[in-house]
Amino acid sequence: MPFRGTLLTLGLWTSLVSVLPAAAPLVFQTARVFDGARMAPEADVLVRDGLIEALGPNISVPAAAQTTDGRGKTRLPGLIDAHAHVWMRPALKPQRPFGVTTVLDMFTTVPSAAMCKQQSAGAAADRAHLFSAGTIKVPTLTDPSQAQPFVDARIAEGSDDIKLILDDGAAYGGRRPTLSRAALTAAIAAAHKRGKLAVVHIATLQDAEEAISAGADGLAHLFIGPKSPPDFARLVALHHAFVVPTLTKLQSVCGTPGGEPLLTDPHMAPYLDAFSIANLKKAFTLPIKPSCDGAREAVKQLRAAGVPILVGDDGLNPGTAPGATEHRELELLVEAGLTPTGALTGATSAAARAFHLDDRGAIAPGKRADLLLVNGDPTSDIKATRDIVGVWKDGVAVERATR
Repeated sequence: MPFRGTLLTLGLWTSLVSVLPAAAPLVFQTARVFDGARMAPEADVLVRDGLIEALGPNISVPAAAQTTDGRGKTRLPGLIDAHAHVWMRPALKPQRPFGVTTVLDMFTTVPSAAMCKQQSAGAAADRAHLFSAGTIKVPTLTDPSQAQPFVDARIAEGSDDIKLILDDGAAYGGRRPTLSRAALTAAIAAAHKRGKLAVVHIATLQDAEEAISAGADGLAHLFIGPKSPPDFARLVALHHAFVVPTLTKLQSVCGTPGGEPLLTDPHMAPYLDAFSIANLKKAFTLPIKPSCDGAREAVKQLRAAGVPILVGDDGLNPGTAPGATEHRELELLVEAGLTPTGALTGATSAAARAFHLDDRGAIAPGKRADLLLVNGDPTSDIKATRDIVGVWKDGVAVERATR
């Protein structure tokens, strides 16, 4: 089983603690707590040195502690975007004001090793935590014998996970080279040999079935098409894989800007930058008119089969905006058949568990103090995640400046 490892995570945190100045303890009082899996009654949360130290009713407030009253509000773990693209350095900064404190990059043109080195040195406090599958400009595998050198080269560049592409372009009305079944299987095995997850981009139902059957740990999308057969969800469950549906992006592929409703949401619109505003109005222009009905049907089937469904929007593609469309993705997943609690779990603890990020995704002692405070109860109304009162990364408040 691929494993990023607790020791690596704790080692990174130790490095950060060594360079960050000591801060006063924080006590978040009386808010409801969604701990990453379920809603708990009102409780206090004590944060010290960037970690959650205690959770429960009537926690003793340390001397000189800062306090925040959360009465009538809900505290959640910082959200995890399980499918983003850091195609430009500023893409990580807009995530935090929307409560996205961890970004799983699924290919980037920015040298991820350098960015992760900055992160481990504590020089990335102003952006979301980054884990990356590496650069997008990689050679194409034409033979299974190339798989291990390919994977080893990605790891040497600093990739945390291995992203593979199984997509010949037919779903979008075109044609392009893609991996053979033998090369795909070899690449997945090569990733596992090095203890890395293998996540596969797919576009069709056939692609998805081939990737899962070849041993993929997860799918980076659901597929284009009008239908989803029930045996697809059973196949994914049998192989213990996860799925990141990216419904926001798929809606844009199917002709409607997926995140456009955020432009008129009073809790979102004031915090959108110029790039985000322009990009949310866009959709893909394709020579054919594909259907996204199968992807929505698959979400309901995957839920029934117990498959982990993670939340990611495939930003910076048309119809997306860094951070903001994580909330749109939550809404679309609920519309497709997830419960609000299930969607929130997919954006927090399930994502952390799938990618072996043992120090985050939950509100519990010892976890990172990446926290989100919202008005209302998002387990009843998923859109309550947008009514943000405050965001904290490593226990430090994030400035939320309107444009």
